[in-house]
Amino acid sequence: MQPQPWTFFLKIFATITLIQTLLNQHSISEASKITSFPGQPKVKFQQYSGYIAVDERQKRALFYYFVEAETDPSSKPLGLAVHLLELELSVNMDPLNQVETFSLRMIIVGIKSPAGVGFSYSANQSFYTEVNDEKTAQDNLVFLKKWFIQFPKYKNRELFITGENYAGQYVPQLAQLIVQSKAHINLKGIAIGNPLLEFDTDFNSRAEFIWSHGLISDSTYELATKGEASKEMSHYIGEYDVILDVCLSSVLARSAVLNKLEDRAKIDVCVEDETVKYLNRKDVQKAFHAELIGVRQWTGCSDVIEYDTRNLEIPTIHVLGALVKSGIRVLVYSGDQDSVLPLTGSRTLVTGLAKELKLNETVPYRAWFLKENRLLAGHRCMVTFYLMPPLKELLMKLHFHIQRDL
Repeated sequence: MQPQPWTFFLKIFATITLIQTLLNQHSISEASKITSFPGQPKVKFQQYSGYIAVDERQKRALFYYFVEAETDPSSKPLGLAVHLLELELSVNMDPLNQVETFSLRMIIVGIKSPAGVGFSYSANQSFYTEVNDEKTAQDNLVFLKKWFIQFPKYKNRELFITGENYAGQYVPQLAQLIVQSKAHINLKGIAIGNPLLEFDTDFNSRAEFIWSHGLISDSTYELATKGEASKEMSHYIGEYDVILDVCLSSVLARSAVLNKLEDRAKIDVCVEDETVKYLNRKDVQKAFHAELIGVRQWTGCSDVIEYDTRNLEIPTIHVLGALVKSGIRVLVYSGDQDSVLPLTGSRTLVTGLAKELKLNETVPYRAWFLKENRLLAGHRCMVTFYLMPPLKELLMKLHFHIQRDL
């Protein structure tokens, strides 16, 4: 049977359409490429940023910053950092009296989610009045699917989703949605740091943590265990790192000196000051391909979103269990300086989950060290990974210096 003439033209049309699609994808990815940031040292990796529309009708889009691995990016796995504040770039510094070079060893996509956080936005302002975990997870999944269309060569890469603090909600819920929706995404694992997994356990562990670090008195601890609030912990101790130096902004520092460091002075962490100042520079926003839509300036915490606070009490610890059963790797790591979502709560919850799932301990609880200088970095066992003071303090110092260098 002779082929019909129309089938020939149909094949040509399909080929042309495919070529146009590939060209469009290439042009979009090239348009989102970043040449350099103001103040950024010369780097050897490719970096991109821009927006992915998660709801065309409502004009809602999530902002992303994407960095390829410095070495052999064609073979590296993909990491999705949810609710990323900023991403440290390759820099040189001298934290331990020796110059260390830190460079990226995997492909990282950082997104600001939900819309209304950072540079992410919704042109329809009514979206901000009813934001919740379910909508956030759905938007994040749409983002991933569309991002893979824009960067198709990464579609089959192993994907690891990461985050910290409230990402203890975002990350497991997104992973669960990927598994349940049977999306064609090669999800291999998740990693969450100092995560919110179960409200009562996490927040009720704060008093014991603060007391164990000598930051409150015995009498105050006794009151706290009875549910009575106290403001005994000094304002000059950072909640997210109780042993890190607290930094006053220049204006507050002068005021504090004049007032002999009175407790009523408001304390700002320097890294946050530097980040806010940097990301509100017009030249930085232009380099980022970012826009301020519906807000006057970039802020670390959104003041336009009315998030459903009842979501705080939705436990995700059992979502981790379901993910483990489905073959997804789970890493929970906690620094020993965070008093907001402390190590003690994470440890209790993960240990309980391990017993419930009847997991066998494959690696006994033990110290582990940085290979370069044998510095004690922490302790680890099974699915739990605890950062102890030496490494956590080093990481915080590196983070601080990176932001100041920018």
